[in-house]
Amino acid sequence: MPSRTLNLDDKLYQYVLEHTVREHPALAELRAATAGMKHGGMQIGPDQGQFMQLLVRMLGAKRTLEIGVFTGYSSLAVALALPADGKVLACDVSEEWTSMARRYWEKAGVAGKIELKLAPALETLDRLLAAKGAGQYDFAFIDADKSAYRHYYERCLALLRKGGLVAIDNTLWSGAVANADDRSTDTAAIRELNDFIAGDPRVASSLVSVGDGLTLALKL
Repeated sequence: MPSRTLNLDDKLYQYVLEHTVREHPALAELRAATAGMKHGGMQIGPDQGQFMQLLVRMLGAKRTLEIGVFTGYSSLAVALALPADGKVLACDVSEEWTSMARRYWEKAGVAGKIELKLAPALETLDRLLAAKGAGQYDFAFIDADKSAYRHYYERCLALLRKGGLVAIDNTLWSGAVANADDRSTDTAAIRELNDFIAGDPRVASSLVSVGDGLTLALKL
């Protein structure tokens, strides 16, 4: 087999950060503030945030979706990469976490680009579809409850235009997806989605080993 991805130790990961990340001050501040929280590990890394910004710019995206906001790092990263008339529709159910997100969106000057919907994401997505939103979005990022990943994927794919991209976080799930003995609900849901996307003729896909695994699916 050809050489596989390097195992990034702390020293090599720091090298990656120093040679790729151009982090907006508000992003850096938000990342530091979130790191000390009880669930701080749910936050994506700055390298993944910058990778997503690159994807959004390459797509020429203007209308984007986010399923799962947490403290707002990924939505802030995407909003900063969008043009002045770009929009992020961000879905979450936590007033506590998203109140922190709002503060940093304001601090970065992009609050006007982000519309937060505090409601179950499937309800929000179904309302968009009912309002003829199908095919109207350029990019979607899914990082929420894993048991609903397949449902989020289907809704987001319907809402994307042809050539739009859905990015799904945590699809390596700390390696658990490759452990046949792990039959936990979340692992099984991610494993099922990975299997499905690998054979889905509606998309061209790649499971990228950045962060905890990021699946990219381009709508054909």
